[in-house]
Amino acid sequence: MPPLKLPEAGAALVLSMADRVRLRQEAHRLDPVVLMGQSGMTDALLLEMERALRAHGLIKVRASGVDTAAARSVLANTLTQRLSAAFVQQIGKILVLYRPR
Repeated sequence: MPPLKLPEAGAALVLSMADRVRLRQEAHRLDPVVLMGQSGMTDALLLEMERALRAHGLIKVRASGVDTAAARSVLANTLTQRLSAAFVQQIGKILVLYRPR
């Protein structure tokens, strides 16, 4: 298996409302699999998110190092574009991302 590389930045996926509702229901039972600390969005963090998206498709990310809702919204937009994923929802400091496996 080739080594995991950082993904190329692409377009964020767009979900229909029905898909978003279904994914929110699925995400309810999940625990965060990636924890973002004070270091912010590093290459190592992006690799871990890439690994989690490949393995699970639907993940929760705890953005503990990001204090304001506006900053978390910008972070979510950046992550979805960088990982070619879709933003499902944000609850406090938890971001839910999806990318089909």
